[in-house]
Amino acid sequence: MTQTSEPDSNLKDRSLQGRKSFFTLALLEWNQIHNRRQMPWKGEKDPYKIWISEIILQQTRVEQGWTYYERFIKKFPNIKALASAPEEEIFKLWEGLGYYSRCRNLIASARILHNNYQDKFPETYQEILELKGIGPYTAAAIASFAFNLPHAVVDGNVFRVISRFFGIEKPINSNEGRKFFVALSEELLDSQNPAAYNQAIMDFGATVCKPVSPLCKECPFKLKCSAYRKNKVAELPIKTNSISKKTRWLNYYLIRCGDGLYIKKRTEKDIWQNLYEFFLVESKSEMCDEQLKNELSSIVSRKQSKMVNISGTYKQKLTHQDLFVRFIELTIDKPIAGLKDFELVKFDQLKRFPFPKLLISFLLEKNVNLSQD
Repeated sequence: MTQTSEPDSNLKDRSLQGRKSFFTLALLEWNQIHNRRQMPWKGEKDPYKIWISEIILQQTRVEQGWTYYERFIKKFPNIKALASAPEEEIFKLWEGLGYYSRCRNLIASARILHNNYQDKFPETYQEILELKGIGPYTAAAIASFAFNLPHAVVDGNVFRVISRFFGIEKPINSNEGRKFFVALSEELLDSQNPAAYNQAIMDFGATVCKPVSPLCKECPFKLKCSAYRKNKVAELPIKTNSISKKTRWLNYYLIRCGDGLYIKKRTEKDIWQNLYEFFLVESKSEMCDEQLKNELSSIVSRKQSKMVNISGTYKQKLTHQDLFVRFIELTIDKPIAGLKDFELVKFDQLKRFPFPKLLISFLLEKNVNLSQD
């Protein structure tokens, strides 16, 4: 009797399934034998500490986040300590990390955990996901690392590793692409040991399958990696350029009166919310020195003030904004009446207040001591 050949589609399905199995087993083997990456939160089972590390590491390099993590855990060792701390104290500790919405969400969730969960972390993925500032990636990390629940983490490292190995050319920042990668990540996950698998794929992406100069010659996947075989490593993953940026011009007036400086807390829903700043005049375009001097009339009369210096332009790139900032220094003889929401703070007390990183840099250039005792 003549045997019929297996349809090509079935062969392809079996081949793909074999590559998926190979990927998971090879990754776990690499993790056990070769992964030597050390971090203070690695292997941690306390969901609180995992949460703190994951929030700090959002949009932050491990090298920078490491110090902040250790300082946070030392200052706020548990949920109750964080939930009970004054907001200003928490923001001061966060100072310099940027993306301050992370800190606001951290505070809000800590208080929810304190008031509604009696200082304990919920133990299901869905409940964790409902906390403020926690998305699918962070919820999966906490659920898998703390409770060994089978949820795959999907971050930049995961996108890159999977995209290159399987030769996936779907844009990672499109809705279709993200859904595809999330589904594939769940398939690849070792459901018996999700914590080890998740840690392995993140570490592999950070140390071997790097964005630039990946260590392809040392990679255990190179013989089966689609990107390596097709010389497309530098092209993957694909990301569409869909972010539109706006430009803002911020002109800060540093008004000095005696040994003090006028500062104000930013309360509006905008960049740097809850941080402190100087007197701000925002313009639609760059202002020349004469225009900056003329703006003084909206603050204080020229007779009462003395212009000290107008800085050059500082630039800071944010995700959706490009900031162009100038600093105008002036002194006044007596306090300004009616300067709403501002307070006159002595220079040696400025270190108590959290400022945006750019403003900190300028104060440090002026030899203002901002070190905490």
